[in-house]
Amino acid sequence: MQLQLLRNAALKLSYAGRTILVDPDLGARHSRRSIAGRSNNPMVELPLPIEDILAGVDLVIVSHLHADHFDEVAKERLPKDLPLICRAGDEETIAKAGFRAITPLDCYLRLGPIILKSHPAQHGTGAVVETMGPVMGFGLEAPGEPAFYWCGDSVLYPPLLDAVKATDPDIIVTHSCGALWDGTLIVMDAGQTLDLCEAAPRATVIATHMEALDHATVSRAALRQAAQARGIGSERLLIPQDGETIELRASGAA
Repeated sequence: MQLQLLRNAALKLSYAGRTILVDPDLGARHSRRSIAGRSNNPMVELPLPIEDILAGVDLVIVSHLHADHFDEVAKERLPKDLPLICRAGDEETIAKAGFRAITPLDCYLRLGPIILKSHPAQHGTGAVVETMGPVMGFGLEAPGEPAFYWCGDSVLYPPLLDAVKATDPDIIVTHSCGALWDGTLIVMDAGQTLDLCEAAPRATVIATHMEALDHATVSRAALRQAAQARGIGSERLLIPQDGETIELRASGAA
């Protein structure tokens, strides 16, 4: 498979013959309001033109409805007949934006050779979870491809750890910017990301959702430094730049 980090959580995946766009946030730099009072968002431009991002895409996955995961530009620019998979419960809202080929992901779906599974995610702890609303993670499996686990906008909490251990993925994608809401962590920070690396020692972990929003507290450099201090090398924890493409293989593949 190929994974390209676009910006923030947005990914373009090539997997088992499909080209999948995950959580498209396509707006221009500074086109949305500040969250933490430091800068309008997103803080950086997309690494390539929207036309190039959309080229070849035949499936979209939207994990939840926050603007940094499914923004107004994405709603405008994505073809309305493009197959779109969303968290169960979000389909009516997405349909109001004109999309006509929506499938809610309640448990799992089969897409040709691909099995797409919903995984638990929790966007914070305590009272902030209700404020943030429901979110989802997901997994992909297909013959000859790495087992892929996308944590989504989630802190590290027991159901996520249990799901990772049960599925034993080759690849895990985390959101690792340490974003805060009213002082409460709402996605993984460096410590939680590294705890997950240690809990899944066979997996390659890819840290994303970094250096794009003004309520983040962890930079790429800080995460790398923390990983080195805990003996987790760059072959175990990948921290891609925006626009970077990574080739990934199933465990044991040549």
